Amino acid sequence: MHTQSGRDARAPQLLALAALFAAFATGCTTVGPDYQRPNTESPPAFKSTNDLGAWRDARPLDHAAKGAWWEVFGDTTLNELERRATTANQQLKAAVARVEQARATARVSKGALLPTLESNSYFRRERYSPNQQPNFGALTANTIRVPLDLSYEVDLWGRLKRGFEGASADAQASLAALHNVQLIVQADVAQNYFTLRALDAELATVVSTIGLRKEQLQLVRSRFEGGVASELDVARAQTELASAEAEQSALAKQRAELEHALAVLLGEPASAFKLPALASAHIAWQPLPPAIPPGLPADLLERRPDVAEAERQLASANARIGVAKSASFPVLRLTGSGGFVSGELENLFSLDSRVWSFGPSLSLPIFAGGRNRANLQRSQAAYEEAVARYRQQVLVAFGEVESSLAGLHHLARQAEAQARAVASARRAAELANERYKGGIVSYLEVVDANRATLQVERAAAQLTGQRLLASVLLIKSLGGGWDGTALLSQATAQPSSGSK
Repeated sequence: MHTQSGRDARAPQLLALAALFAAFATGCTTVGPDYQRPNTESPPAFKSTNDLGAWRDARPLDHAAKGAWWEVFGDTTLNELERRATTANQQLKAAVARVEQARATARVSKGALLPTLESNSYFRRERYSPNQQPNFGALTANTIRVPLDLSYEVDLWGRLKRGFEGASADAQASLAALHNVQLIVQADVAQNYFTLRALDAELATVVSTIGLRKEQLQLVRSRFEGGVASELDVARAQTELASAEAEQSALAKQRAELEHALAVLLGEPASAFKLPALASAHIAWQPLPPAIPPGLPADLLERRPDVAEAERQLASANARIGVAKSASFPVLRLTGSGGFVSGELENLFSLDSRVWSFGPSLSLPIFAGGRNRANLQRSQAAYEEAVARYRQQVLVAFGEVESSLAGLHHLARQAEAQARAVASARRAAELANERYKGGIVSYLEVVDANRATLQVERAAAQLTGQRLLASVLLIKSLGGGWDGTALLSQATAQPSSGSK
């Protein structure tokens, strides 16, 4: 009884020692570099136009609102397709699951900063052999144990803190990756849709040409039967009709493939998805790309999720340096246990059944064969790699925006010239038909004129689709559309995440 009292008297001393360790822990040093976003070389302005602002400092603002950017095209069918893809695309669902995994990993790392408390209760009944040494006789004993075990690692050098910083940055990078997948899926839907609509316009042109070819074939046959035209003209007319029908089949094949690709993006079976074609009345399908508001793209470029993902991966790599560096320093752990032990259940929770223990442990790496130093060097090299990837992604962003702006500019000029070519080709075809009917020229001139007309009309439909695709690529390279500028201004005024 006297011994037990002595132990209880030392309990305040142990508590004081624990308080001392806790006070020491609050003044611990966090090893490793604090994260600072590296500088990037930013051009003063986009060279494609003088109406756009300049990229400021590549701050990731992927949290800024992007809005339903596809609505700027004013196409209700596209709006519905985007809605279905956003809710049912399987790549998006997989990306959402990856975000949840990364967030759970961050919570695991955060939990390492707190003490661990667990209970390993057990009941054991055992018989001792009278033949063993030392000999207790034929003894049967019960042991009932109900303990509470406490374990806590004092984060002397910030290893756990750096680990949580890295896991948190990984979770943010995973969220940015989700935004990137979402933007890619939405852009793919728009690109496939506009490509399909351009094919519809081409198909309408070819179908109209087939009808014209049939009329011409009837005309040539009647002239051949009347002795005015030769059989060669009939063969040429039949060739042109068959060629147009073959082109119709080839375009229909491409349209079916695009329709199936849209079904995959929408998360639907290809066999159950059908997108009605444009009516023949839309043969002059020429929707204009949305106008670009002056001064906005340079601001919106900061919302690119791939830039944000690269920047947060860089922050994670920086934190890993601190984790690797702390491996060369001592590790202090505080462990304690308290509970009740008894051989009988009725005496388990009595005062005499109390047991407890407390003690710190300190481990110091003395010799590790160079593993810790090599791991630190690996972490530093990984950080340098992440810096290069981040700067490369910023350069890619600049390049994609410049290419999209240049594409829109040159395609607009090409469209003006193409419109003149279509008008001239149609007029030439009319004149050739009139001259052939008047017996002035051979049917070969009619064939050449009709071929040229079909070629430039199909090129005009393709060019319309290319202009819309260039607009989609510009929106994608800017990280989203240019609606909600007030929200963007608010986000720009806030300090960027990850900066110190």
